Amino acid sequence: MLAWSSGGSSRSLKVLRPLDMAASPVSCTVKPAVFLQIGDVKTDASRCGVCVVDVSLPCGRPANIEEISFQNCYTSSVTVRLLRRGSGPDSSPRWSTAVRELQLMENPHTEGGSQDHVHIHRTQMEVDPDRVVLLRLILRQPSSAWLSFSLEDIKVFPHLDPDPEKELSDWLSDLTLVEQHPDVEGLPDPRTVSSSIQQMWALTEVMQSSQTTASMGRFHVDGRYDVSLLSLD
Repeated sequence: MLAWSSGGSSRSLKVLRPLDMAASPVSCTVKPAVFLQIGDVKTDASRCGVCVVDVSLPCGRPANIEEISFQNCYTSSVTVRLLRRGSGPDSSPRWSTAVRELQLMENPHTEGGSQDHVHIHRTQMEVDPDRVVLLRLILRQPSSAWLSFSLEDIKVFPHLDPDPEKELSDWLSDLTLVEQHPDVEGLPDPRTVSSSIQQMWALTEVMQSSQTTASMGRFHVDGRYDVSLLSLD
C-alpha cells in the first residue's frame, strides 16, 4: 500500500508494510560514500553533486529483497542499481537498474523532504530484486546550498515466502465460514419448498393408484365409429 505522509513542510512517498510481514533486516555492510570529483583531487575541492554508496550482502548468500529503507540527509534523488546472480549455475552476476532517480526532496534548494524516512518496496522496482549480492545507491544533490548529503540508517529487508501450512489453514477457515453462513438472500424458504415437494409426491402417488388397468378397446362397429359411444355425456 502506498501513502503520502507529511511532517511539517516535508512530504515523501512511503510504503506501508503490514505488521505480520515485518522481518529483521539482512546483515549487510554499508561502504563509505565515494564522491565524484571535478578537476584535480588535490587542488580542487568542488564536487559535482553525485556520490555512490555500495551496500554489500553476506558473501555467498544472495538475498531476495522485500524492501529498502533509509533516512534521507539532504539528498535530492537516488538511483538504485542491483548486482544480481543469474538463475543458472554458471551465469555471472549482472547489473540492473531497479529505481531511477527517485525524488526525495520537493526542491533541492529547500528543506522539504531533506530528513524523511523512506521505504522502497519491491513492487516499486523495475526488476525483481532477487538473488542480489550488491546494492549500489547513486545519490544526487544539484544544489550547492548544502555542505554535504548522504543516506543514513540504510536497511535491507528480505522477501519471505508465505508459509504453505498457514495458507492451507486460512483456506480451510474460509471454506468452513462459507459452509456455516451460506448466502441465501433472494431464495425461497427451504421448509416451504420441502413441504410443496412432499405434497406433489403424495398427489402423484394417489393419481397412479387410482388409474384403471382395463383396456377401453376401440369404439367402432363394422369398421366405423359409433357417435353415441363417443358421446361425452
